[in-house]
Amino acid sequence: MSALDGVNTRYDAVVVGARAAGAATAMLLGRRGLRVLAVDRGVYGSDTLSTHALMRAGVLQLARWGVLDRIEAEATPRVSRTVFHYEDEVVDIPIKPRDGVPALFAPRRTVLDRVLVDAAVAAGASVRHRVRVTELLRGTGGRVSGVRLVDEEGASRAVQAGIVIGADGMRSTVAALVGAPVTRQGRQASANVYGYWSGLDVDGYHWYWRAGAAAGAIPTNGGEVLLFAGVGPGRFATEFRSDVPAAYRRVLEEAAPDLVERLPGAQLVGTLHGFAGHAGFLRRPWGPGWALVGDAAYFKDPITAHGISDALRDAELLARAVERGGDAALRDYEARRDELSIDLFEATEAIASCEWDNAGLKRLHQSLSDAMKREVAALVELHEERGEPTRLTA
Repeated sequence: MSALDGVNTRYDAVVVGARAAGAATAMLLGRRGLRVLAVDRGVYGSDTLSTHALMRAGVLQLARWGVLDRIEAEATPRVSRTVFHYEDEVVDIPIKPRDGVPALFAPRRTVLDRVLVDAAVAAGASVRHRVRVTELLRGTGGRVSGVRLVDEEGASRAVQAGIVIGADGMRSTVAALVGAPVTRQGRQASANVYGYWSGLDVDGYHWYWRAGAAAGAIPTNGGEVLLFAGVGPGRFATEFRSDVPAAYRRVLEEAAPDLVERLPGAQLVGTLHGFAGHAGFLRRPWGPGWALVGDAAYFKDPITAHGISDALRDAELLARAVERGGDAALRDYEARRDELSIDLFEATEAIASCEWDNAGLKRLHQSLSDAMKREVAALVELHEERGEPTRLTA
């Protein structure tokens, strides 16, 4: 049976990519009464590279959308503290319940993406996996008017759409096909290797910082902890080239020695995963008949673990713009995204350089914290503008 069976020839919106950003956008548009098709070249419920950590802005969105209960039902642990380890200094910050956010969470992408896809389907969206876009259809004046889809068996279908939304990652096919220009280009790119550990008791998010190295411990589903080691790209290219496990262990011993002392009682589950780094960017996220969201529109270094939270934020901003309709609404989407992103982007850039001393890093973290607070305040105000309750249900 073809994945394209039952797909109509016209929708109000086609969303290319059905992970966190794309599934959330499809869900929100479906709840607004639009006919939506979301497609993804991957498999339903599959994993992907991710830090998993959600910040307050991301949890706020899940709570408002009425899907946070489903995330918790998958045994995603509550994170009630964030601990920064600056060499010999420890800063322990409690996560206080506020704005409908009971705690922080770091769901596996096998959980988060699946829950959001299910919510999109419940909202009336059609979702198809193992389907890719091969070209964009064009109408009068070159305006994007739809997509050509192909499934794994080679079946093809042309689908017309009022708008085509690229939510297909930092190497977005949609962005490439429309020639979306980069409006802000980053220069830094940290490299990270991580694994999942069982038998490692970690209470809260723990971030470790040493000159030229970073590490983090993030509790996630199944009683496991994601443990990552991060370095600059030059060091990654030399030290991780031949023996990744040994280099991973070496960076952890350097950045988080107290955590390494507890590893003999823990077990690595599966294999290590690596990301060699990619410079951040902001792309123009809209044009005639198209829009971008998530990493397709805005990618920043994962060292600050804020990518998913911003993707959920921008799904909200874009859905509201599409509901309003017209270029002015999409222009406002870009302006609002940039207003909430630039400070986060620049602070992340500086942290990803791995070129800081303790005093400088603390200032960067304070700048990051201030930007995150402004982001949460803006989202709370956004929901209050519509008189939405603290918890929204499907």
